[in-house]
Amino acid sequence: ISCEEEGDYSALIRIIGKVFSNSEALVKSFRKDEPNRTKNLDSFTPSDDKQSEQPSEKMGASSAASLPDESPTEMLDPCEVTVDINAVRRVYDKLLSIEQVEAALVNALVYLTPNMELDLDYLDVYETNPDYLNIFIIMMENSNLHSPEYLEVAMPQFCKAMSKLPVTALARLSKLWSSYGLRHIRRIMETFQQLITFTVISNDYDGENLVNDDETVVAATQCLKVVFYASILGGEVDVEHNEEDEDDSESDELTLHELLGEERLYKKGPRVDPLEKELGIRPVDCIKPLIPFEDFINESVNDVVEMDKDFTFFKVNAETKFSFQSCPFILNVITKNQGLYYDNRIRMYSERRLTALYSMVQGQQPNPYLKLKVRRDHIIDDALVRLEMISMENPSDLKKQLFVEFEGEQGVDEGGVSKEFFQLVLEEIFNLDIGMFTYDDDTKLFWFNSSSLETEAQYTLIGIVLGLAIYNNCILDVHFPMVVYRKLLGKRGTYLDLSDSHPALYQSLKRLLEYTGNVEEDMTLTFQISHTDLFGNPILYDLKEQGDQIPVTKENRQEFVDLYAEYILNKSMERQFRAFKKGFLMVTNESPLKYLFRPEEVELLICGSRKLDFEALEKTTEYDGGYSKDSQVIKDFWETIHSFGEEQKRLFLQFTTGTDRAPVGGLGKLKMIIAKNGSDTDRLPTSHTCFNALLLPEYSSKEKLKERLLKAITYAKGFGML
Repeated sequence: ISCEEEGDYSALIRIIGKVFSNSEALVKSFRKDEPNRTKNLDSFTPSDDKQSEQPSEKMGASSAASLPDESPTEMLDPCEVTVDINAVRRVYDKLLSIEQVEAALVNALVYLTPNMELDLDYLDVYETNPDYLNIFIIMMENSNLHSPEYLEVAMPQFCKAMSKLPVTALARLSKLWSSYGLRHIRRIMETFQQLITFTVISNDYDGENLVNDDETVVAATQCLKVVFYASILGGEVDVEHNEEDEDDSESDELTLHELLGEERLYKKGPRVDPLEKELGIRPVDCIKPLIPFEDFINESVNDVVEMDKDFTFFKVNAETKFSFQSCPFILNVITKNQGLYYDNRIRMYSERRLTALYSMVQGQQPNPYLKLKVRRDHIIDDALVRLEMISMENPSDLKKQLFVEFEGEQGVDEGGVSKEFFQLVLEEIFNLDIGMFTYDDDTKLFWFNSSSLETEAQYTLIGIVLGLAIYNNCILDVHFPMVVYRKLLGKRGTYLDLSDSHPALYQSLKRLLEYTGNVEEDMTLTFQISHTDLFGNPILYDLKEQGDQIPVTKENRQEFVDLYAEYILNKSMERQFRAFKKGFLMVTNESPLKYLFRPEEVELLICGSRKLDFEALEKTTEYDGGYSKDSQVIKDFWETIHSFGEEQKRLFLQFTTGTDRAPVGGLGKLKMIIAKNGSDTDRLPTSHTCFNALLLPEYSSKEKLKERLLKAITYAKGFGML
């Protein structure tokens, strides 16, 4: 106050310099009142200790009453800290409005951070005094940290120091921040993101100078991880409802990988992030984070990270080198998919090496591919028998590159034949006459038929097919609700999942939960439910023992809803889903899929993206048979396509490629071919879906082209598709 009156802030600047550049002083600053002196900062009598006197002066200067806006009183147990967050915020509000003070804060931080790094590296200061965490809490409350004067020197050093904190301290920080509310946690997230982006665009990276070796980017990414978990903790989470893992017990025998010295590339079991383990929370447990997951992706990092090198660090040099795949939240699906691609290719290469080794020992021809020879009219039976034999005799063969041959047909499989194989298998398995899956006309989604008469092997096959599609970079025309992907990654279905898998049931259960009248008398429900089987016959099921005797009341309706969801999403189709998951894991169990991807991203890998960028498709399309991008019919064709509505564009994509979605990375990755198919005619365009090829006659006018093309894509599901 006296500085304000005199207009001379030199005394305040000296105090800030002393306190904010000294770790001991900061640790003792902004302390919460002892219980016997609550809420009365005015009566705070400074002790003779100079260090504890200064903060009390500043607290006095910043209005005394403790504001309850986002009171840290809710933060109990592990995130209980001795800092009075509201006092810190009031002081910063006051200080940051004074221009001369900013430079003093920046300089103090520059002076403080190298000493903190040394303290944490060599003196184990946090273990000795857990209040050392207060420094980081106080510093991160400065709302100007994203400005250039901090980003150049102070913040890089601060992040390096923070990344040296032990995992127990980082977990406390994460829990504390999770209780702050969206505005504060977003500011902290943006501060670290700003530092990463600022550093990446200020440097040139290449094969010699990797972004993985940039200490600032690495430290800031590790700090961002703390905010990432805080955002999950502060949102809606479900740490229960986990599927039991059916891992095979470890064998004591040496594997060939170990004999060849490759075991580090093929470590069994998924990785567990130390911070994730300490907090007891995983991204898959998150129903809705405070900050959307997309906001943690840093595009500038994705632009410069070299995934082949990053993959090696992730798999082999994890102890000595930083890999961005250890912080997968910062990577977009395209980049992570590259990581998965290298993992798949290295495994395929390794399986080939092992095959060559076996064949030398046993004197037989090596087979570096997963070869499937099938008859078109018995595709399911043939695939089933062959894949079942492989999965029993040598499951690692499933990790080889797929090579499909149709009996009696010429054709080398360069991806097209495999794609056709996938399409034919899916068409047959999802055929409603077979009865493996049910189809909902409203949601246009499939679900497991709980009264299916098919064997478990059929479900295992579809699981293997999904896994093979990921392994062989092929997108499938599969329509499952999101809960299927959540279950594949280890979560059980719950009431909330019904909203997209069974929306009508979800709405009626929601009405039951929200009903304000007399539930028992008005609804007359019991804990016995009824649904129809494959042949339309009603099946009664007791959610609890003697369920027909237990009425649903206001008190037990939540239990009824939870048991109903548990039955529909888990129990009723447990046999079918277990077989399906077993097939999926046969192919993917050792890959980093579960570690890198969230359920919605796994769906993207298998089914592709719903975002369609036809401009990108036009740029990458190739022409054959006499057409070029300058041919009149091609110009007419693209003008017609761009004039289509969303639904017509999807129909065109389905007609030409066999699916109405784009691969990971967008339509530009599709490699579509438009080939000339004769001169002007009344014939409709046709397509080879397995090669993404459109056979287009040279129509005499744009109007005719549009009319013929629309007719082909609208009425020709299966017509003219070769």
